[in-house]
Amino acid sequence: MDYDYIEKRKKQFRLKMVLEFLKDKLKVMGMTRAKVPSCMALLFCPIITFYLFDAYTHNPFTAMNFKTQLLNILFYHLMVIFLFGIFRYVRLALMIQSGLFMLIGLVNYYVLNFRSAPIMPWDIYSLQTAASVADNFSYQLDKEAASVLVAFVVLLLLESRFSMRTPGKWKMRLAIIVLPVMLLFGYTNLIQNDSFISEFGLYDKLFTPTVMNKRDGNVVAFLMELEYLNVEKPEGYSAEEMAKWYQQGTENSSEWITASKHPKSLKRPNIIVIMDEAFSDLSVIGELKTNQDEMPFVHKLQQGAQNTITGYANVSVLGGNTANSEFEFLTGNTMGFLPQGSVAYQQYLKAKLPNLASYLKSLGYTTTAVHPYYADGWERDRVYPLMGFDEFLSMEDFKGKKKVRNYISDGACFDKIIELYEQKDSGEPMFVFNVTMQNHSGYEEEFSNFTPDITVEGISAKALPTYLSLIKKTDAALEKLITYFEKADEDTIIVFFGDHQPTSYVSNPILRNNGVNPDGLTTEENMLKYKVPYVIWSNFDIEEKQNQETSLNYLSIDLLHQCKLPLPFYLSSLEEIREEYPIVSAMGVVDSNGRLLEMEDCGEALNQYRRMQYYLLFDYDRNHREKVF
Repeated sequence: MDYDYIEKRKKQFRLKMVLEFLKDKLKVMGMTRAKVPSCMALLFCPIITFYLFDAYTHNPFTAMNFKTQLLNILFYHLMVIFLFGIFRYVRLALMIQSGLFMLIGLVNYYVLNFRSAPIMPWDIYSLQTAASVADNFSYQLDKEAASVLVAFVVLLLLESRFSMRTPGKWKMRLAIIVLPVMLLFGYTNLIQNDSFISEFGLYDKLFTPTVMNKRDGNVVAFLMELEYLNVEKPEGYSAEEMAKWYQQGTENSSEWITASKHPKSLKRPNIIVIMDEAFSDLSVIGELKTNQDEMPFVHKLQQGAQNTITGYANVSVLGGNTANSEFEFLTGNTMGFLPQGSVAYQQYLKAKLPNLASYLKSLGYTTTAVHPYYADGWERDRVYPLMGFDEFLSMEDFKGKKKVRNYISDGACFDKIIELYEQKDSGEPMFVFNVTMQNHSGYEEEFSNFTPDITVEGISAKALPTYLSLIKKTDAALEKLITYFEKADEDTIIVFFGDHQPTSYVSNPILRNNGVNPDGLTTEENMLKYKVPYVIWSNFDIEEKQNQETSLNYLSIDLLHQCKLPLPFYLSSLEEIREEYPIVSAMGVVDSNGRLLEMEDCGEALNQYRRMQYYLLFDYDRNHREKVF
């Protein structure tokens, strides 16, 4: 007897029985041979959508490992099943998913190019601001992105040919809707779990969101970031203890208390702060040879001008999110303790908060904010009154003023500052905080009212010469402003700094021209993209200093010292922390020994800073509703 033959026949019989069983079950579910192509489309089209969506900005095959690719693909399958249940037709489910990610991917491509960071969950708060400047960018596609767009169109045409419907029974359709939703909820919780992130090998460094999106995939990175829409309480935080700390600290600040009770006994010079849009010295990232100096006046000040302090400030943003730089300067807080890419004004600043404006107001200063663009940008029209500004001059107050490209010029802004000085009562100190717009991106369009006059040796890119030519105009306007106040009767101090460097597509040609790969920067090299020059100038005697280095959260301390004004309690607390950590930003921390550290590697002093900031942002108003300082 041939036992091998008998065993073979048994296996064939069992396989036949299994197939017959599956065939019967598929018939019960309404599955026919005609529906097989649609089922195959449900299987493969979401996979193609994933690869095309990520391919707008990076190569998903090389940027992430295979199991991470599978993790992303799972999301697309769950989503398309949900859409199938909602819209009933497989072609609608597939086309809606592919069309949605085709458009989101295109937007993400432009956002990444414009501000050097991808779309993040908290960008929903910034839609209005983004829309207000959208007309000023160039929307060209590189070959890779254009190819992805064409491939998406082909995929949509292919998906339109499938016609399978969901099963007619309502229970089956309900299951197709509810089950994916439950699984997506569990999926999101899973990829936000620290243990899973560690074991699976996901990249969770929020301070480098571009790397995070490349290594984890756009969808997984976005869902991981959702966890950080709200700021977690720092370790060891107690609102009651921090309230006692703040109360006792303010009561023990005798110089500050005396100053607030007798402000006229103080010198109180006029204070002008100019945070200039995208003003930076790109030579910090690499050598560039231009046909003329793009900032001759600032360079002159940096060489040891009388009554002048110059240096570089480390900022927390690149190419955008301007409001975070002003938040750091005005409050002494750092974006390093908040989710990367979040906007403090829009997400966290909901009540009165101690800051430079409210402090100077308590000393009898008139406080004026100036920004020659839409008042509701970054919700400044809501935030500035909370911060103690008496007046906010926006675009409406600059009608008929000179523009460079589509923006009010820095020269017009600085003329407005002079106008405010000349209109105020003699002897009454003023604080003006000016956020400019002239140098805002993009830098590739042509305008009849602006012709770039700077060229860069070895670089043919259009954006860089445009940017440098704009910086030159700012430099000339700053010289005119300082020349005016040199002759002013009242003591006046001017602080000037950039909010961030321009986006990477402007500066990357400098790196390439110096033989540096922009995609292979070390942490130290990347930090250079977050440095901006600053100037503190006065028409009265201050000690000259050059080559200083700080971060924006500390810069107001230097300002108040030069004004001989006592520090409010919070800033005096930061001065102690500054001795141990002289640079604190979202990009990293530098200690007193010059070592570059990550937040989690720092000591108790920085943990206390985090607790102090959390208290002032989220619990302060409940304990100090009547008194901001």
